[in-house]
Amino acid sequence: MTVHTLDTGLFKLDGGAMFGVVPKSMWQKFNPADENNMCTWAMRCLLIEDGQRLILVDNGIGDKQDQKFRGHFYLHGDDTLEKSLRKLGFTAPDITDVFLTHLHFDHCGGSVVRTPDDKLHLAFPNATYWSNQNHWDWAVTPNAREKASFLKENILPIQESGHLRFIDPAGAVPTELSCFREIILADGHTEKMMVPVLHYKGRTLAFMADLLPSAGHVPLPYVMGYDMRPLITLEEKERVLRRAADENWVLVLEHDAHTECITVQHTEKGVRVADTLKLTDL
Repeated sequence: MTVHTLDTGLFKLDGGAMFGVVPKSMWQKFNPADENNMCTWAMRCLLIEDGQRLILVDNGIGDKQDQKFRGHFYLHGDDTLEKSLRKLGFTAPDITDVFLTHLHFDHCGGSVVRTPDDKLHLAFPNATYWSNQNHWDWAVTPNAREKASFLKENILPIQESGHLRFIDPAGAVPTELSCFREIILADGHTEKMMVPVLHYKGRTLAFMADLLPSAGHVPLPYVMGYDMRPLITLEEKERVLRRAADENWVLVLEHDAHTECITVQHTEKGVRVADTLKLTDL
């Protein structure tokens, strides 16, 4: 098995929203904001070569949204999912499985493309798309607070295509995704977000999605204002970080624009970053 990180571009989000109740005087030390209080974030994905399977974990924001939408989030950078795949010698039709940690637009927007005649098609025509029933139902009938993150054009074409399958949270990991040792379910950020965990080169990797967006979010109170249930995020984050410190996990960070992976350790102040690294360092 070979695992790669893929860069799909950068975007900006409000620093206060990203760090919740933590004051700017503390978070701006490691995530400096611009004149509009916006900080730069990555949309990093994971690509897993496992025998005959080529599994893509999340796929960024995509490029089908209009200029007004793109202007809200200041999309920038030279990287795209297509370019990153091409650097590794792959194209979209090679992908066999698309594992979606959750259906917020910055994680699943690349799932669907818009053609010049304004029709929507799967970006990965040969792939099975994986979600879970609870999260899917949550996304297609969203609450008012989260509605702007669940865009129908990113979600409904997947189901309409017949390529959608659900993971059973109470069952075994599907055979197609047997590279995953386990799938951690998290309810703090959104209903039943999925954090995949796998063994790689003698280490345990966890792709942290929005349970831990960046290295700056390791201290427990650093919880996003976007989280639907912040106190549950606190509990989930503490539980996973303790396991990661005990077992020396490598945590892959989806949104950290500067740091690809970290390890963590126990300290007198709680779990903190031990080391920063790239996946290719393993």
